[in-house]
Amino acid sequence: DVIEVVGNAGERLDEIMLPKVQSAADVIAMDRLLTQVEINAGLPKGHIGIEAQIESTLGLINVEEICAASPRLETIVFGPADFAASMEMPVLTGGVQIPNYPGDHFHYVFSKILMAGRAYGLQVIDGPFLKVKDSQALRDYCNRTVTLGYDGKWALHPDQVTVINEMYSPTAEQFELAWSILDAYKVATEGDRKGAVMFGDEMIDEASRKMATKFVTRGERAG
Repeated sequence: DVIEVVGNAGERLDEIMLPKVQSAADVIAMDRLLTQVEINAGLPKGHIGIEAQIESTLGLINVEEICAASPRLETIVFGPADFAASMEMPVLTGGVQIPNYPGDHFHYVFSKILMAGRAYGLQVIDGPFLKVKDSQALRDYCNRTVTLGYDGKWALHPDQVTVINEMYSPTAEQFELAWSILDAYKVATEGDRKGAVMFGDEMIDEASRKMATKFVTRGERAG
């Protein structure tokens, strides 16, 4: 299937999604296959990226090696429904909170995937939320990953797109504050030759610049 689809549409593809990744070997095998397809189609090597989805306990255990497996890998994605099934969690809808659990049963999973992805410079995306008509439940779910630093979330239904875009984009106030931090830091470092400066009642430095840049980048991307 990959040979047929990518061979015919390769020049129009940015990346392909590789589901149920269990180990680095899965990514490496796809990398080699794509290389051969690109050669046959006259495309530059590495033209097509890979988006790998973690959907099992074995995939989670190997997530660091998976993230490091190929320069083609651009995005790591969490698949909540299949992962819950692989853990034999007592849920019937992937992604929803377990009512009697005193916390977020996916917090460790979210964090482990995020840290592995960030360590290797990847986008980190949360998978689908199956209750496509429950916008408040979707907001609640998005909040669990956006507060950790995830870049976005898959949408299964058009009704989910607006909520997801809103949740993973900074507010206007956050965007303006981030720009103010960047401006103040630029004046301090380029004009006054300082490594840190007071911004209101807060000291800002290079770490502050990095955090503010992330907000600005996301805001500009969201329009």
